[in-house]
Amino acid sequence: MAAQNFSYTFKTLKSPEDIFKTLLDPKQWWNGLHNEMITGKAEQQNDVFVFDAGNGVHHTVQKLIEVIPDQKIVWEVIDSNLTFAKKTNEWTGTKISFEISKEDHNTKIVFTHDGLTPQFECYDGCSSAWLQYLAELEKNLN
Repeated sequence: MAAQNFSYTFKTLKSPEDIFKTLLDPKQWWNGLHNEMITGKAEQQNDVFVFDAGNGVHHTVQKLIEVIPDQKIVWEVIDSNLTFAKKTNEWTGTKISFEISKEDHNTKIVFTHDGLTPQFECYDGCSSAWLQYLAELEKNLN
């Protein structure tokens, strides 16, 4: 049986272009819950940004490895330090992505944290935090 990556799907009436523009800037959606600080760029392939949250509890560095306008965004976590986990680099090598598609009169957004599986020590806490961020994003996009 394959590992189950964390995923979240929702729909909105906003256009794929508007959604893409919002998602490409993590400051617009990965923010506002845990004293986050985001530095760097996330606009073009190979851009790198740093995400810090929880007053030093969560530190990750993401590199934009795939960008298809209005369709797909993929960041690879190239460094991580999760001080609350025994394996502090648990996120390193995982991928965070959004896939955007038209479905009927809606835009469908599929978020996946590829590599964040129930086998990870941080899975419960991390998936819970993702749910908070993504539910807020969904609310703001509707």
